[in-house]
Amino acid sequence: MLQVEHLTFCYRRRETLSDISFDVNAGEIVAVLGPNGSGKSTLLRCLCQILRPQNGAVTLNGERLLSLSAEQIARKIAYVPQRLETAPFSVFDAVLLGRKPYFTWSPSPTDFQRVEEILYRLELESFAQRPLHQLSGGEVQKTALARALVQEPELLLFDEPTSALDLKNQVDILRIVRSRIRETNKMAVMSIHDLNLAVRYADRFLLLKDGRLVGNVPRDKLQPDVIEYVYGIPMEIHTLEKNLSFIIERSF
Repeated sequence: MLQVEHLTFCYRRRETLSDISFDVNAGEIVAVLGPNGSGKSTLLRCLCQILRPQNGAVTLNGERLLSLSAEQIARKIAYVPQRLETAPFSVFDAVLLGRKPYFTWSPSPTDFQRVEEILYRLELESFAQRPLHQLSGGEVQKTALARALVQEPELLLFDEPTSALDLKNQVDILRIVRSRIRETNKMAVMSIHDLNLAVRYADRFLLLKDGRLVGNVPRDKLQPDVIEYVYGIPMEIHTLEKNLSFIIERSF
């Protein structure tokens, strides 16, 4: 379980996150929703200790993350940023970096096997030897996801994981993430702008507004009024099937 208690982060004396508390259970995907500037990316960076909160605690399966080394955190948490830097690596080598927390000098045959398996699963095997700078934005995003999955962490953090992907790849990626979380009983937290992808693949929603947590609700309890409050736009939720809903702007 991930436990976040009274998390507060200030940037240049301006409070970006204020007294944030929530839990994430094993096997659960949590979507962080909110407009630009609400603190979604900052929250993810605080969870993986890229940013150090001024107050609060983050505990993962009973261990306080602030007491762990960077290497220990890398074995427990994988973070996928909005953009992966296109360093002079091949796709295979970039993904292999996800195994770095598990070896000191050189990767083992097991590490190579893990990389090959995840490249196949994400349909990246044909790009394995291609340099990152020759890839499209969507292919780079899938490479970043592959590196996170091959890391085999307890917690996956995604900052806009589908932002550079076409519709098919958006669905494919989120299906893979959901399948991996269910299979391994791990956890995922992702910030996402597409509300309809969120209600289709996430189990619960954290709604941020001006750095404050204004909603923490499971999928079946999500109501349009809280979405309207967060985004400032009238919304409607329509349910087509038991597990398939969509959100649209309400017109007058």
